Amino acid sequence: MTVSPHSPGPPLVLAISRRQAELARRIAQVLGGQAVVAPADVPASLRDAFSSGQPVIGICAAGILIRALAPLLADKRAEPPVIAVSANGAHVVPLLGGHHGANALARRIAEATGGTAAVTTASDTLFGVALDDPPPGWRLVNPQDVKSFAAALMEGAEVFVEGDMPDWLAGSALPFTDDPGAPLRISIAKRPDEPGPRHLVYCPRDVVLGVGMARDADAESLVALVEETLARASLLPERVAAIGTIAVKA
Repeated sequence: MTVSPHSPGPPLVLAISRRQAELARRIAQVLGGQAVVAPADVPASLRDAFSSGQPVIGICAAGILIRALAPLLADKRAEPPVIAVSANGAHVVPLLGGHHGANALARRIAEATGGTAAVTTASDTLFGVALDDPPPGWRLVNPQDVKSFAAALMEGAEVFVEGDMPDWLAGSALPFTDDPGAPLRISIAKRPDEPGPRHLVYCPRDVVLGVGMARDADAESLVALVEETLARASLLPERVAAIGTIAVKA
């Protein structure tokens, strides 16, 4: 069984006991999710949702989620968030996908239940920012390099920021320096830049594509045209926030 990152759907909020039915429905309502209470086969229900790319929120012991989903774990960049919620809603623990939505979902759940989001990802707890999960309106160009970058941070490396620092980054506790020769660099860029394990590049999502299309043209041709157009204009593809077209071409 493989995990599909392409069809996330609404979050699954699963309670293993009918005693938690009201809590499951409350969380599902807040998140626009689907509440399932005491299914006949709990592990199968969890695996089906996870494999389809749905965020999984279990009102149960963390061990139940871990045992059910462990055989499916392969690529953390493609897998959906997984969160354990205690039976009384007091503790909300992101288990998987912390920087891919789980931490944010956990905080929303905790706000709804009056509980505490037990966020354990190092960059959140130590530096107050999720490097590979920037806020809405921003995108990280090279998420594959976050692990190396974060490892250097943990060793005490300082960070030089190139470009206008956004508020979400300025408000963090990262060890910033004015030295351009610092071991780590963050660029706030709108044009192509050369990222790397010690150089993270963030860009605003501020480009809207207006797309017209000849009838019966194939998708590959459209993708190629968009890539060519962006390259010709020296625009980062990650800046694309939306695509606009007439309804008949949608």
